[in-house]
Amino acid sequence: MAYDVLVFDLDGTLSDPKDGIVRSINHALASHGYGELPEKELVRYIGPPLDQTFARITRASETARIMSLVETYRERYASVGYSENTIYSGMRHILEKLVASGVELGVCTSKRRDFADMILEMFGIREYFRFVDGGDVGIHKWQQLEKLMRKGLVTQDSVMIGDRDVDIIAAHKNGMQAAGVLWGYGSAEELRNENPHYLLESPAGLLSLIA
Repeated sequence: MAYDVLVFDLDGTLSDPKDGIVRSINHALASHGYGELPEKELVRYIGPPLDQTFARITRASETARIMSLVETYRERYASVGYSENTIYSGMRHILEKLVASGVELGVCTSKRRDFADMILEMFGIREYFRFVDGGDVGIHKWQQLEKLMRKGLVTQDSVMIGDRDVDIIAAHKNGMQAAGVLWGYGSAEELRNENPHYLLESPAGLLSLIA
């Protein structure tokens, strides 16, 4: 099938954000009197929105406290956390091939748009994407895709590509196809449970979407 737009998640799909996210979460926790957590416990929170992450970690229910954690996280992330990020091996070359094929590319991430732009610019790949859509507290990814569809930036002939179940769910809610990727932070079981149209084992598999 020929797709008009390939829509990419950012964290765990285009790049590995582990160090910046884990360190910024622990910075926020320590600043609010909570104990820091080991990396192996925090990687599961790479992908979902920050308010959900801090609510689950701290079990806090007060909106003001959760938002204070989010803001403290973002202070560190804006200064250094975003740069503690690594583009996946071969990804730049694959994006070049996708663009050369004539398909349009976009980004839809739960991360705030300014952070997403900073990361893409740092890697020198921002120019490959027609649009970058970022999220915020209280916004679901399916709502982001819905907005992009209303604007005509994506259609039901577009495909959402991501490493977590929220990416697959968002695509299906908007009548789009979805490609789950196994090099990020979602497990094969998590992705298969949402029935993606594709399950890709390596970045090179992205080229199959234009075959």
